[in-house]
Amino acid sequence: MKAKFSTLPRAFDTRHRRMSMLLLALVTALFSPREVNANESCKQLLASGNPQYPPYLWRDPEDESRLIGANTELMQMLGKELGLPIEVRYIGPWGRVQEESRAGRIDLIAGAFFTLPRTEYMDYFYPAFRETRSVVWTREASRLNYRRWSDLAALQGVTVINNSFGEEFDRYAKESLKISQVASLEQAIQMLQRSRADYLVYEDAPAAAYLAKMNIADMKALTPAVANENLYLTLSHRSACNSGEMRGRIARAMYKLARQGVMNALVEKNIQLWRRQNQ
Repeated sequence: MKAKFSTLPRAFDTRHRRMSMLLLALVTALFSPREVNANESCKQLLASGNPQYPPYLWRDPEDESRLIGANTELMQMLGKELGLPIEVRYIGPWGRVQEESRAGRIDLIAGAFFTLPRTEYMDYFYPAFRETRSVVWTREASRLNYRRWSDLAALQGVTVINNSFGEEFDRYAKESLKISQVASLEQAIQMLQRSRADYLVYEDAPAAAYLAKMNIADMKALTPAVANENLYLTLSHRSACNSGEMRGRIARAMYKLARQGVMNALVEKNIQLWRRQNQ
């Protein structure tokens, strides 16, 4: 005797498949809209950074809407790895660049120190592409005897607004030092030159470049360094390109470029370019 097996009605089976497809579409819409939108809208990347930062970044004398320097060349290499054009544009002073990143009006910052507050609005890519030294600058005739941070406590310092010198020094400076913040490095150097400040805190290579450009020879950098900090590439949380897939691609490309050690040659090349432009 043959066994009889009941079968589901065809209409029920069709409804079941439709419900499964609808559920799958709903889950996709709920959990991955950002990924889909980011992939569709990410056709190019806009980068910026500190425009007073030679040999890493500075305004192009032939087109001041552009930034040139070692970091710009690194972004061009990154663009080739990603298969996407990356424009490195002058947005304004360093403080404004950070605000534009917070708002998502630029995608990348080509060179930022790590601070916890900045992680609230942008992602960092590891490894860092450059290590820098931040130092205390003072007048050649100054008798400032600097050996540790506390030696600066009774003095008036100056730096550029929204600059960071690492979590530890930033915290100490906020609690224990008197450091004015001004809009530009040139303004800070002028304040030091006119004795309106006792010292300047800034990175060694960019400050030395600006002193040479301004034809100022009577200033010196003191040791030890205030901080040795890493420069990172960052991506705005609000960037249309900020998807898991894109973050992975950028991370892999930056790792490859770091392993190749390309920054050493780019920095040396752009030191020479800056000198030629400012002779």
